[in-house]
This record gives sequence, C-alpha cells and structure tokens, in this order.
Amino acid sequence: MSWQQYVDSNLVGTGKVTQAAIYGAQGGLWAASSGFQASHRLQPNEVQAITKAFSDPSDIRANGLHVNNVKYFTLRADDRVIYGKKNATGVVLAKTTQAILIGVYGEGQQAGDANKVVEGLADYLISVGY
Repeated sequence: MSWQQYVDSNLVGTGKVTQAAIYGAQGGLWAASSGFQASHRLQPNEVQAITKAFSDPSDIRANGLHVNNVKYFTLRADDRVIYGKKNATGVVLAKTTQAILIGVYGEGQQAGDANKVVEGLADYLISVGY
C-alpha cells in the first residue's frame, strides 16, 4: 500500500479525521490529504517543532502546538503521541520508528475516535517495521 493510500483509506477514509498527513521522522512529507497539500502544507518551523516535541515537549506544553497555521492547546505530549485541542476541533500526532502521522478532526468528530484511528495506524506501521 502506498503512503497516500494510508492517508486516504486508513485516516481520512474512516470519517474520524478530516485532514491527515504522514511525514518522515526527519520532517519530509510522504503523503497528505487535500487539507495538507499545496499552501496548507506544514510550515518548516511547524515541522521542526513537532519533530522536536516527541523528544522534548516542553515548548509545545508551554506555547501550544501549531499545525497548518492553527494553534492548538497541548493536552498530551510524550515520545509516542501528542494531542492538541482548539474549541471543538483538534489534532492527533503519533510517532512510529520512521514516520509521524497527523490527523485533524473537526466539529462533530470525537477526539477519542480520531486518537484511536491515528494511533491504530501507527501501531500497525510499527509492527511492520516503520
């Protein structure tokens, strides 16, 4: 399965997230839904902050998490997952050995459902060596 198929089928296709992307652990974009493409792609400073946050979350805990120029309040940040919230929307990030999965959920979608989808795909990718 291609990286784009993972985004389209296993993340956005579930209906539990509205936008999604998969980045390499070093920051390069592997695949993205339409909400992450073109001008909406993560800014270099956002990618750098996200990759750093998995090893040192102190900055995003103090200043929030920025994804696609939206600032989220950081709810959880550790070496495996990061959760952010803004009003009725939020973001879930999960790190595998080689990738960072990002799922954005909107109004009417549940944080727990989005968390389960993103982390479930991360678990699968870890199990197959990614």
